[in-house]
Amino acid sequence: MTFSSAGSTARPLLLCSALILAGCGGGGLSDSWVNPGNWFGQSRSEAISADGTVNPLIPKQNVLTRKKNDYQGTPVAQIKNLRIERKPGGAIIHVVGVSDSIGYYDVRLQQDNDGLPVDGVLSYTLKAVRSENVIRGGGEAARQINAARYISDQELASARTIVVKGARNQISTRRR
Repeated sequence: MTFSSAGSTARPLLLCSALILAGCGGGGLSDSWVNPGNWFGQSRSEAISADGTVNPLIPKQNVLTRKKNDYQGTPVAQIKNLRIERKPGGAIIHVVGVSDSIGYYDVRLQQDNDGLPVDGVLSYTLKAVRSENVIRGGGEAARQINAARYISDQELASARTIVVKGARNQISTRRR
């Protein structure tokens, strides 16, 4: 058997590489912050009072006892587009509005008249909360606000027209 010179240098290099890799397993990368398994540390157990008065998984306030926050939104300056998309069991109202400045958030499509149609008209108002740090100006695309709301077939049953209002205009669509 004859070995070439390339084979004779490759074997010792392969053997050294295997030994170095085997040595890295104990205290190298497996215990460092680079390993995602170490990012959160060890879990620990904590005792909960046995009398049942405090359970950290149950919130102190629930839907029945929670205070309702008053929504501070104001009508968006202009309504640009209204589209109704039929879905199984109802429809989705898509609205595009344009605000007078950049910096509005918490956009809502609020029901008027407690969500009940008046003379076959189901009406909504597009509202948003104005930030304290608004930016005047900006293009129309930067001031655009989008909102959507699902309404069921039961809500649509007695409505022939859907109207969405803003501060300066309103857009309506009729059922075919």
